[in-house]
Amino acid sequence: MPVDPIQLTRQLVDIESTTYHEGRAGAFLHAFLERERYQVERMPVSQPDRVLTPGAGDGERFNVYAALSGVTPDVVLSTHMDTVPPYFASSEDEEFLYGRGTCDAKGIIAAQIAAAERLREAGVKVGLLFVVGEERDSAGAKEANLHPKGSKFLINGEPTENRLALASKGALRVELRAKGRMAHSAYPELGESAINKLIEALHDVLAMPLPAEPEIGPSTLNIGLVEGGRAPNVIADKAEAHLLIRLVGPSEEIRQNILNVVGDRADVSFSLDLPFVKMRKVGDLPTMVAKFTTDIPSLTAWGEPFLLGPGSIHVAHTPDERIAKKELLESVDLYYNLATSLVS
Repeated sequence: MPVDPIQLTRQLVDIESTTYHEGRAGAFLHAFLERERYQVERMPVSQPDRVLTPGAGDGERFNVYAALSGVTPDVVLSTHMDTVPPYFASSEDEEFLYGRGTCDAKGIIAAQIAAAERLREAGVKVGLLFVVGEERDSAGAKEANLHPKGSKFLINGEPTENRLALASKGALRVELRAKGRMAHSAYPELGESAINKLIEALHDVLAMPLPAEPEIGPSTLNIGLVEGGRAPNVIADKAEAHLLIRLVGPSEEIRQNILNVVGDRADVSFSLDLPFVKMRKVGDLPTMVAKFTTDIPSLTAWGEPFLLGPGSIHVAHTPDERIAKKELLESVDLYYNLATSLVS
C-alpha cells in the first residue's frame, strides 16, 4: 500500500521524542522503513553530560539512514526527528493535524517518505536521512556529516510553507557568566554584585549595531535566559545570560565586538556557531528567506543543499502547532518534482 502521510504523521507525533529522547522515534522509523524494503542504518549519536546539560537523556539515540540495497543516492531527503518540549499528542479535524512535531518536523518526515516511495518507483536513486538533536546543537547532523553516502543533492525539510528557501540565517549562541562576591544586602559596599555587572554588560550588548544583508534583512539578537543570585537580601555572587544571534553573514566580527563590549564584566563563551547559507532557485517554485537556522550548515558532505517543507514556522514551538492536511499532501508532490528536476 502507498504511504499515507497523514496517518504516518499522527503515528510519529504520538511518539514522544523531545531532544535527547529520540530513541523510540528512531526505532519506529527503522522498523517502518525496513518494511518498505529499504536497507536501514543506525548512526549512533552520544548523549551529552547530564550534569552539564539539563534535560539530557540516558537512553540510546541515533540517526536513521535508508536507501535501497546497493544504491548510492543522487538525492537525499532529510529532516530531524527531535522536537521541542513540552510534548503533546496528535489530534485532527477536517483541515488540520495538531500535536508536537506536526510541522516541525514529523509531518515533513512523513511527506519525505511518501515522496521517496514515488521517486524510487520512477527510478531515481534516493536516500532518506532523519537525524537527532537539531533543536539544540545539530549533534545528529554533525555525526551524519562524518558518514556521507555520496549524494549530489540534499533536500532538507523545515516549515517553509512549501516555498523553496533562497537563504537561511545562521545562529550564534552566546553565554555570559559574571562573578561577584556575596554580602549582606544592607552593606552592598562589602560585596560585588554579579547581577549588576551582567545587566550592564547586556545593556551594552543590546546597543551594538548588527550587520544587515540587503536581500535577507538584519541580524537579530535575543536574550533568552537570565539566571543568578541567591536571595533578595544577598548581594549576588553569580549570574549568567544565554543569547542567540541570528546571523546574515560571518560571525567573526560579532564575536569580537561582544568580547570588546563585555570586557572583564563577564566571561564569554560561544557554544554554537552555524553559518548563514545561500541557496539557488530551481524552476518556478515560490521562494522565501528562512530567518531560522537548520541542519544544512552541518551537512556539507551530503551534496548541494535545498530547503523546502510544509507548515509554518510561526506555529512551530507553540501550543498551537499544526499542519494543514492539504499542504502536507502538496509537499509530497513538491519533493518529488524538485528531486526529479535536480537529477534529470
